[in-house]
Amino acid sequence: MSKWVVDPDHSVAAFSVRHMMVADVHGQFNKITGTVEFDPLDAARISVAIEISAESIFTGIKKRDDHLRSQDFFDVEKYPGITFKSKKAERTGFSSLKITGDLTMHGITRSVTLDVSYSGPVKSPFGETCLGFAGRLRVDREEFAMIWNQQLDLGGMMVGKDIDILINLETDMVP
Repeated sequence: MSKWVVDPDHSVAAFSVRHMMVADVHGQFNKITGTVEFDPLDAARISVAIEISAESIFTGIKKRDDHLRSQDFFDVEKYPGITFKSKKAERTGFSSLKITGDLTMHGITRSVTLDVSYSGPVKSPFGETCLGFAGRLRVDREEFAMIWNQQLDLGGMMVGKDIDILINLETDMVP
């Protein structure tokens, strides 16, 4: 089993959430670290441990980013990191897996399952051996005690409960 380290310059955790029941707002976290133990010939034995800096949230709107960092949402002073640690995996196709593990966000841990595809390994022009992973999942933010919201005049809520998350990792083999 080879060990791979997350390349923080080429990895991102992106998300989208319904806003005012009419449009999706997108954002991302730009600081991810972690490791993956993986052998493409024995993919179901994958082990993943990543940490995302909650403070690195970026939606392109400073006022919104500051609100998301506040106690209403991520409370980054108290909970600076979002972590995922895999528990089990099953191969679902030639280069796809379902990976179940513990997602900890806002101080609360829940079991989640990511649909993951992987590509590589490839040699970079700089000599590293690289693998790519793309994981998708949907979480209910209220299950992580992020319950801030506002009722709209005509019904419905300002911020949706369901958050779609896409984690794209580029990893480098540890020699």
